[in-house]
Order: sequence, then C-alpha cells, then structure tokens
Amino acid sequence: MKDQHFLNNIFRAQDFSAEEIDLIFPEFKQVSFTKSDFLLQEGTTENQYWFVESGFVRSFVIDTEGNDISTNFYSTGDIVIDWTSFFLRNPTRENIQALTDCICWQLDFDTFQTLFHNIRSFREQGRTTLVSSYFSLKQQSVSMIADQAKDRYLRLMKEKPHVIQNVSLKHIASFLGITDTSLSRLRKEISEE
Repeated sequence: MKDQHFLNNIFRAQDFSAEEIDLIFPEFKQVSFTKSDFLLQEGTTENQYWFVESGFVRSFVIDTEGNDISTNFYSTGDIVIDWTSFFLRNPTRENIQALTDCICWQLDFDTFQTLFHNIRSFREQGRTTLVSSYFSLKQQSVSMIADQAKDRYLRLMKEKPHVIQNVSLKHIASFLGITDTSLSRLRKEISEE
C-alpha cells in the first residue's frame, strides 16, 4: 500500500504532491544488506545513496596507523551517503558498512540528477538535507577539538540515544576520539552522577 510505504516518512505529503510522489517512489529500489556488508568501500566512487528503513550502518576511515575510526552512524530514516564522492564524482576515503542486517532504499546518481533537475520539491529537500549534513559535520569536527570527551558523549546520548543502545562501545569510542577503556570509565562516571 502506497500510504504505508516507508518513503512516505522521507517524502512527506505536505512537501510533495501526489504526482511528484508517483514520479519519485518507483525510482527507488529496496536493497537488503546483511551484517558486515559494505555499502561503499574506500577507493570507489559513490554512485548511489540509501535511506535506512531498518538496521544500523556506520561510516569509517582507516587512520595512518591502520586503526578503524568511526565517522558517523546511521539508522532508520537517515540518508547514507558520502556527499563529496557522490557530487564531485571522485573516489571516497570512507567505508560505509552495515552493523546489523539492514533494509535500505537506494537511488542511483543518474536518477538523482534527473529528479533533482525536474522536481522542485525534490531539489529543495536535497539542498536542505545537504546543508543539514554539512552543519552536523562541522559541529562534530569543532566538538572534537573544543569539547571534552564527556560532553561529546552526552551530546551523542541526547541526539542519538538509539546509537548508544545498539552500537558497540568500540565503534562509539572511535567516533568520540577516545579509547574503549576511557569510554567505559566515562560511562561509569556518568551513571554515578
């Protein structure tokens, strides 16, 4: 039933006409990923993006010492994409991997371009999403420099409690820029407050 389609949560009726929905929805393809599957690997170019219907996904990079460092987490309703690779058409430095079994809705680059140029509402939503993603990335990079690890953890708890509950401490610690041991100590300290 179209009324119960997951994409209705993304493309809301108040922002898109029924005719626009009829043009957009058929262009998306439902894709299932099993835990540990890669949605994108370092060195390849991002050719599609996904909306997560269910499950957890993370992006990560490998640092100069060979450590795997989480750069973001995604769950239901989130758009999963390496914006730079997608729009500039260059190889990514990130990996994007399913942390659990996932169901996603995929749109490829060429179809995105067609929808973006032909449907004003789609274009406006795309711009809004891109700007929001930029602000989030900027906030995270400034926070890594200017905030204590405890403050970064508390913000993650507030903004993405589902990540705290469902993602391994190892991945969360690397995202916060601290060790697993430091994160365990920090969590203990917070629980005792």
